Amino acid sequence: MGGGGRMRSRSEEVQGSGQQLKDAPLRRVPVEKPPFTLSQLKKAIPPHCFHRFALRSFAYVVHDLLIVSGLLLLALYAIPAIPSATLRLAAWPVYWVLQGCVLTGVWVIAHECGHHAFSDSSTLDDVVGLVLHSFLLVPYFSWKYSHRRHHSNTGSLDRDEVFVPKPKSQLAWFSKYLNNPPGRFLSLFISLTLGWPLYLAFNVSGRPYPRFACHFDPYGPIYSDRERAQIFISDVGILSVSYLLYRLVASFSLSWVICIYGVPLLIVNGFLVLITYLQHTHPSLPHYDGDEWDWFRGALATVDRDYGVLNRVFHNITDTHVAHHLFSTMPHYHAMEATKAIKPILGDYYRYDPTPVWRAMWREARECVFVEPESTDDNSNPNKGVFWYSNKF
Repeated sequence: MGGGGRMRSRSEEVQGSGQQLKDAPLRRVPVEKPPFTLSQLKKAIPPHCFHRFALRSFAYVVHDLLIVSGLLLLALYAIPAIPSATLRLAAWPVYWVLQGCVLTGVWVIAHECGHHAFSDSSTLDDVVGLVLHSFLLVPYFSWKYSHRRHHSNTGSLDRDEVFVPKPKSQLAWFSKYLNNPPGRFLSLFISLTLGWPLYLAFNVSGRPYPRFACHFDPYGPIYSDRERAQIFISDVGILSVSYLLYRLVASFSLSWVICIYGVPLLIVNGFLVLITYLQHTHPSLPHYDGDEWDWFRGALATVDRDYGVLNRVFHNITDTHVAHHLFSTMPHYHAMEATKAIKPILGDYYRYDPTPVWRAMWREARECVFVEPESTDDNSNPNKGVFWYSNKF
């Protein structure tokens, strides 16, 4: 307490430490070369975490599909039997949300198939993934290949596949007029409702290509010659399910199919966009240009989030995403154990943000508008290839 200093009271210390904990998720991730290696992280993870068990993976598929089937039966028989019209109207949104959440978990398992994290058989993974994703109107192989390139180029401003932020100079002229509450609400609404189909069909928010890019086009610039045959298979899967939906519309009605299938699918698509957006959009995360980027730092430029009970429904893709980017063939049922094992080694390179999802979504939409290089008071920039989010026009 010497030298004219003042001893802090216990309440001040608690308040100060609480503020530090509150600000910790927003503290920028280090951009220097990590003092650890990928092999060191792998050695810290129990070896069994890398083992894939087909029966266990199928158990999660059966678990989710049983819940989906139960909810479907309730929608087909229990909701129409409710005597009160008001209660029937109130029951439908409950079904939509519950079914949409569980189907998002099914989507995650199909995503694991695309990463060869379902079983030791690539063929089995592709068959399961193709069936599950097709029923959710996702072109399995098409997305598998573009998503693989996202994992290979995460954090790169030049080569990442999706949610690639733009420098301020490349923004559309109307962007600054959307930088307000109504504009942000409109942007989020469009992204959560139309973002996924627009990305698949027109590459909206995706990496720029020299010509039109579409996930349904086998000859598009996204795919190589050896991948084109499987893109046709994906399209056959989508057309088959689309024909099945057409037959259901003919047998019942369009409104029936929308209530039973369409609205839950819309919720799945919304969650998919939201989860991906929040995994890669955060004030603390850097992006790198072609001169500065490397795979390891790019893979670390992602964030784990807390979706509460939905973490389990979504098979922990939400709160173990950092580990997933480092070891993408690891099955989801080992990802939490792996995350706990590597967190002490990652230190400040690991970012977890417990901010409630809806609040985080609004904050990121407000603060993460474009990227720009870090600036200093003397206009020097030792990390000129490192870009950070900003919203200052």
